[in-house]
Parts: sequence; structure tokens; C-alpha cells
Amino acid sequence: MEMAQVALALLCVLGTGSAEDPFEPNWDSLLQYQCPDWFRDAKFGIFMHWGPQSVPVADDGWYARQMYIQEGAPWGHAYAFHVEHYGHPSKFGYKDLIPLWKAEKWDPEALIQLYKKAGARYVVPVAVHHDNFDNYASTYQPWNSVNMGPKRDIVGEWKNAAEKYGLRFGVSTHTDRTWHWFEPAHGSDVSGPMKGVPYDGRMRKADGKGLWWKGYDPRDLYCRPHDAKQPPDKAYIKKWFKRTRELIDKYQPDLIYFDGGLPFAEYGLRIAAHFYNANAKWHDGRNDAVLNIKSPGQRIKKAIVEDIEKGQSDTLREFPWQTDTSLNGSWFIDSSGLTLNARVVIHNLCDIVSKNGNLLLNVALMPDGSLPEDQRQILLDVGKWLEVNGEAIYGTRPWKIYGEGPTRIEGGHFKEQTKPFTAQDIRFTTKGSVLYAICLGWPGKEIQIKSLGSGGLPDFGEIRSICMLGIEKPLTFSRNQNGLTVQMPDEKPCDYAYALKVTF
Repeated sequence: MEMAQVALALLCVLGTGSAEDPFEPNWDSLLQYQCPDWFRDAKFGIFMHWGPQSVPVADDGWYARQMYIQEGAPWGHAYAFHVEHYGHPSKFGYKDLIPLWKAEKWDPEALIQLYKKAGARYVVPVAVHHDNFDNYASTYQPWNSVNMGPKRDIVGEWKNAAEKYGLRFGVSTHTDRTWHWFEPAHGSDVSGPMKGVPYDGRMRKADGKGLWWKGYDPRDLYCRPHDAKQPPDKAYIKKWFKRTRELIDKYQPDLIYFDGGLPFAEYGLRIAAHFYNANAKWHDGRNDAVLNIKSPGQRIKKAIVEDIEKGQSDTLREFPWQTDTSLNGSWFIDSSGLTLNARVVIHNLCDIVSKNGNLLLNVALMPDGSLPEDQRQILLDVGKWLEVNGEAIYGTRPWKIYGEGPTRIEGGHFKEQTKPFTAQDIRFTTKGSVLYAICLGWPGKEIQIKSLGSGGLPDFGEIRSICMLGIEKPLTFSRNQNGLTVQMPDEKPCDYAYALKVTF
């Protein structure tokens, strides 16, 4: 009897689904998945890293972890910055940055309108980063943006604005990593006058008496202290499951981004199945769900949408995929400047789309919720280009080859293309009986496209006409076994890249 009660309780925690649900929590069932057309048509989305980690505006994308590493931090030196600006992490820890995040200038509707003007078709705010702080009205994590900090439902307000202006809505959740990520918060200095003094990750609920965080337990934020080799315990995993399922059910996203593989074995599979099944119910039986994970095995690439972080694919891929990258070198706002410009973003977008992918481009808001002018201008420049050339991007599908030219991408994570392509690089997309050849630079008076020669790859048939998007007048062309030669117009219709529309 007791065992039966335990089993029933576990099923209630995990969720059992119903007989009508098409997806079950195993990979064989999830392989029924088909990537929805909305995602394949959208091509371009905006990612938003923003939260308490934005407060320092420091040169460190993992500030909440690195501020507890006195020596040997992998990059940056958040510890020294933190001690200088806020005090020692035994007295002023990461939790104490939360009240400083006030979001006093944050206008989600204005920002969503800007992202739409930039040409984005979906938005993905960070619902919870590795710092374990929920940017939404969370039942299971008291350290959240409604209870403290800005005291606003950040995810809910992003969701409302996205729906109002017709953008698809997604969320990212990184909290499966918190267990190991916050381990340094449980340590202490290894040298100097504060050697051995515990950081605030060792504090308990009782330590908050008379302080701003009274009534809250730091261990709900930092996790309980544990050995570095100890895997996450069941209490942590079950809490992750309940938080993630609530995020899905309460905000009904069409996209969920996990910063790694599918977490926690059968718990992650139950989340995936629940997301797919629930999403179809929200859309009258049509599954519009997109689940982003990284580095999946070849067999399961059909069951999800693979994400490549700060990198691209070197090949045309069978299944839709996504690049996520950031305008700045980090993810949260910092003082190190931008690593991408409008030209590179547009060239990478064309390369990604030609290979059956999407671009999810991160912007980093200031602590007050405003967007720095340099990032705003890049978005406006990308939007201006898409106003002219969006026909060659949105709703397209890849051709038999992705393109031609001298530039070759090194595929994989953290191998980002940060330099422009050349005028000899061409990327192809298709739509119906039209082929788009996007020149990633101005070639001069004419361009020869070798892949479209009469003796080259099979194509749609005889070419009826060629024009350049943004220019009404048809272009003069000739074709032989060596390639298709097109005479360029006298004036450029835009900057950065130029799309030839080849009608058959």
C-alpha cells in the first residue's frame, strides 16, 4: 500500500499525460515531431539576456558565478570588480544585487515594436538564467522578479507585448545548470585577509533577520552546499521540473530554449512531451512548438530544433536548426563593446538561412531596461535591409546547394563568423518557382554565378527574367556552361547584400 502511494505521488509530480496526447516521454515517440512552418518561415528572432546580472555592467557574462572566484576565473575578473564596487561577497553577495535591478525605464511594448521594425518574427526573453532567479511570477522559486527587484512579471509583460504586435513568443530557461554553476558561492577566499570567511552562499534563512531579504532562504537561490562531484539531488531535479512545467503552462510559449542538452533524463523527456502536447491544444490541434537544445545525437535531430551557440553550420542541413549569438561579446550588458555590426549580422543571416537555419540574435539591455543606442542602430539597419530583401529570406526554403564563393564557415559552437563575406560569395534560397541569389557584397558591373550555368546543377528550367530586389527594371543576363552572367544595375538599392530574383 505504501509503495503504491509513493508511485501515485511521483506520477502526480511528473504528470502522466492522457490517452489523447500524441507524444509520450521517450525519443521514439518524440521523433514524430515536425518543425512548424511558422518557425521555418520566420528566419529571424531576438534573444534578450536581462536580469540582476545586468546590474554591474561588467566585462563578465557569468558575473553571478565569477564574482565568487578569487583566483583563476576562466575569463574576466568579476571578483576584483565586485569587491571594489560592492564589497566582499561574504557581506554583499549576488543576492544583494537584486534590489538594485529596478527596470525603471523598461518599456516592453516600445522594445517589441523596435524588434518588429528590425524584421524579427519571434522574441525569446530569458525567463531564468544560470543565476536561478525567475523573471516571472513563479510559484516554486520565491527569488523572482515579482517578489523583489523590479517587482514586475517580466516574462508576462514580454508575452503580452509580443502578442499585441504579432510576434511569436518563446522563453529560455537555464536553471538546470545552477547546481554546479553556483558552487563557488559556497566557498571562501583562498588567500588574503578574508581567507576562509564563508561567502553568502553559506547563509541560511535565519541570517536575514533585519535585512532586506528577511523571510527568504539563500539556499533557494544558491542551492544547498554540496561536494563539487555530487550530482543534483532529486529535490533539486523535481523542483526544476515543477518550475519548468509552470513556465510552460502559465505563459504558453511557442519556443523553449535549453542551454545545453535536454535536462535530467526522464524528467526532461516528460517536459518535452508535455510541451508538444500542450502546445497543440493551445493551437486547436496544430503543434507549433519549437524545442531548442544543443549538440543532440544524430538520431534525435528530427525530434527537436538544434541550436548552435555563437557558431554556424558549414553544411546545408536536412532538419531546421538555429544559431544563437549576441551583438556584444558577452550575453548580458557589459562595457567591452560590440563584436558584430549590421553588415556581419546580415551576411550571417543569409548564410544561415541558405543552410535551412534561423538566426536568434541577442540584445543586452541596460539595468534600467533601456537599449543602448549602438545596438538599436544595428537593429534598425538590419530592418532597413530586410524591408528591401525580406522576400529572399522570409518563407523561403533552401536550394540543392547553399551557395558558392571563397568564404567557408567552420561549423560548430563558438566558431562565430565575425568578419563580412566577400562580393564573390553568393547564397541561395527558393520560394515556389523562384530562386534567390544573394550577393554578399557589390560585385561591380556584372556578376557570374557558376552554379547557375546551363551545364551546371539541375534547376527549375529556362530562366524567364532576373531582377534585383528593390529595383523594378529587369536585368540583362546571359547563360552558358560556365555560368549565369548578370549585368548589375547602375545604383544600389540598399547596403551590405543584394538579392537577385531569378524567375523560371
